[in-house]
Amino acid sequence: MMSSLWELAALLFALGYLVLAAHQKQWCWLSATISCGIYAVLFWQGKLYMESVLQAIYVVMAGYGWWQWRFQKSAAEESPGGAKYSLKWHLLQWAWLIPLAAIIAYTLSVFTDADAVWLDTYTTVFSLLATWLVTKKAYETWWYWLVIDSVYVYLYASKGFVATALLFVVYLGLVLYAMWRWHQDNPQPEPLKSAG
Repeated sequence: MMSSLWELAALLFALGYLVLAAHQKQWCWLSATISCGIYAVLFWQGKLYMESVLQAIYVVMAGYGWWQWRFQKSAAEESPGGAKYSLKWHLLQWAWLIPLAAIIAYTLSVFTDADAVWLDTYTTVFSLLATWLVTKKAYETWWYWLVIDSVYVYLYASKGFVATALLFVVYLGLVLYAMWRWHQDNPQPEPLKSAG
């Protein structure tokens, strides 16, 4: 019962994060910090070690996101009409992230009692990339989240985190909303010259 109450609290703060992020409100990062702190503990207890580590990294990235949105130019501000990293830039990221995730997943499968190591690891690695893109306010972050969140629905449901799986179903709708909202704010994204 206590675990499900903590999961509910994490879920509510996670929803708050995405709604606030969709409206590009800086308070999204505080909501993310609270949610991720709770989830880090819950996922560790559920033997989703990469997800637990991911949540701990998210806490750090939330601090970076807060600072970035407050004091630095975002990718959207650096490029008139919005920001878009080139396909070449994304392919370069995939070229090193895919083998890195494979090495981590294999290591976890051999040396730990972690569950669902391949899905856990690949969603973790690409969630970090997508979160970094959010801190830059880069529009294409939302394409990553559509794929990642779809996988998370299955992963969390299969591990018994039913409320969190349902959260990610809601996330899919909110991601579509965020895409529309960000497109309204920046209707004509252009590739960043410095991005690739």
